[in-house]
Amino acid sequence: QVQLVESGGGLVQPGGSLTLSCAASGNIFSINTMGWYRQAPGKQREEVAAITNTGSRDYVDSVKGRFTIARGNAKNTVYLQMNSLKPEDTAVYYCNLHQDYQVRGGVDYWGQGTQVTVSS
Repeated sequence: QVQLVESGGGLVQPGGSLTLSCAASGNIFSINTMGWYRQAPGKQREEVAAITNTGSRDYVDSVKGRFTIARGNAKNTVYLQMNSLKPEDTAVYYCNLHQDYQVRGGVDYWGQGTQVTVSS
């Protein structure tokens, strides 16, 4: 099975920075998309950023210019660099790996989530 381990969450003041890390292990095909989702209390889960195996990136409008997603040098790792953090960024952040299988279709794997709190 595929496992995702997240780290880097914590408490930061508005305007501060934080970097989230995610490492995936298991039977992972090279063609996949990794990304970060977040969910705040009372709100629906949203995709924050995603990156394909070819390096194409996508961001939700609210974080454009502030967040950067990148693949790591190690296999199946992904980072989310968060700058100029705002209180509204407070949420549980989940690492995601989406893998398309030839027969059974797309499968999503998730990390356990890491809390990011932006507060004074």
